[in-house]
Amino acid sequence: SLSVQNRRKSRAGHSLEHHLASVFEAHGLRFDRGGRTEGNKKPDFLFPGAEAYRDAAFDPDRLLLLGAKSTCKDRWRQVLSEGAKVPSKHLVTLEPGISLNQTDEMRSAGLQLVVPEPIQDSYRAEQREWLFTLRDFIELAKQRAASALTAS
Repeated sequence: SLSVQNRRKSRAGHSLEHHLASVFEAHGLRFDRGGRTEGNKKPDFLFPGAEAYRDAAFDPDRLLLLGAKSTCKDRWRQVLSEGAKVPSKHLVTLEPGISLNQTDEMRSAGLQLVVPEPIQDSYRAEQREWLFTLRDFIELAKQRAASALTAS
């Protein structure tokens, strides 16, 4: 039964990634899914892509790394090691009501939590002030892409 449960969780995670990719494509964002970084790490999403990540001349402040986890538990720490060049990382999750201690730890580690707006009501008020919505993340990605174009 454990292998069946693990397969279901894996399918749910891949489904989340597919849905996010569709949303990002609909917004015209450039990204790579599973692009490689140092140590052969594979973050879920790299914006604007793995080629920009590997380009020594590309400003690292314009890069975005987004992990996607339907539930976080302690696996959120994996995202921190997936792209050394990206100063602050993002993690989208569908998990409701993560504890204040855990979100404080995420925040101090430089991880910005992205939670769909309807789920944010399950978080405490002080957490909601800090959370990103998916819309916030998309706007940030668009701003970084626009700044890359003006710098070129």
